[in-house]
Amino acid sequence: MLSLRSFARAAPRTVSRLSTSAVCRQATRPSTLLQSAWKPSRCSTALFSTSPARRATAGESDVELAAKLDSEIQMENEMKEEGGIPTSVKDYLENGPFEIIDTPGQEDVVLTRTFGDEKIRITFSIADLNALDPEADYQDPAMSDEADEGKSAEEQGEEGAEGEEEQDPSFPARLNIVVEKANKGALAVEAVVQDGMVVIDNVYYYTDAAHAHAKSADKVHERQDLYVGPPFGNLDEDLQVLLERYLDERGVNTALAIFVPDYIDMKEQKEYVRWLENVKGFVEA
Repeated sequence: MLSLRSFARAAPRTVSRLSTSAVCRQATRPSTLLQSAWKPSRCSTALFSTSPARRATAGESDVELAAKLDSEIQMENEMKEEGGIPTSVKDYLENGPFEIIDTPGQEDVVLTRTFGDEKIRITFSIADLNALDPEADYQDPAMSDEADEGKSAEEQGEEGAEGEEEQDPSFPARLNIVVEKANKGALAVEAVVQDGMVVIDNVYYYTDAAHAHAKSADKVHERQDLYVGPPFGNLDEDLQVLLERYLDERGVNTALAIFVPDYIDMKEQKEYVRWLENVKGFVEA
């Protein structure tokens, strides 16, 4: 889902790099999906008027830019309607143990819950998705067909059966987990979730819970001088297993590992549409 949407976005941007004259020459040809947003009226000389009045009120490309932004918004909304809410997200929102704090316009999403006398806070961000190479996990169907050439029907059938049992791969998403007890400090855990798995990178202990939530420069500076524990991979294997079980009991488990990448994907699309609408409103104002 991630790759297909990323490529669907990239395709119209390729068209937008065409010169205006090239677009005008194509205006009389049969329309395609990519060309449907480009109306011949944009090629009229009125859009590129160099009169003093035009230059005084707006740039020459404002109308065309606003129209392109509008076409991107329509495309994203169509894909949203076709895809709907992922089942993993819907199920987790209904049955998961965490309260979700998702502020529109913000990259970070926060999950909170209480577990006995503990306060648990998990943060993840759509920045992990935006930092990915959109082609990294994409395979062109045509390339796949070429790869199948020369294989027997039996071999292709066996590979197809195996592929049907496998889920679409997800992207790695980072979790910042803080387990806090009143007057007893906090554990801060850095982990990565992908394909339903939770991989712990580090487990830190802070006697002052404020260091686990450090935002101010002073707290960040103070934290740099603290010894908070060795790298997780250097711990005794049995201790690693028990720490993993400790987090699993608190909801850092397979269900969460499936939910987070899908929720990031969904939120990123919402924020992208919001950004498009804001930019369009600014350009048209």
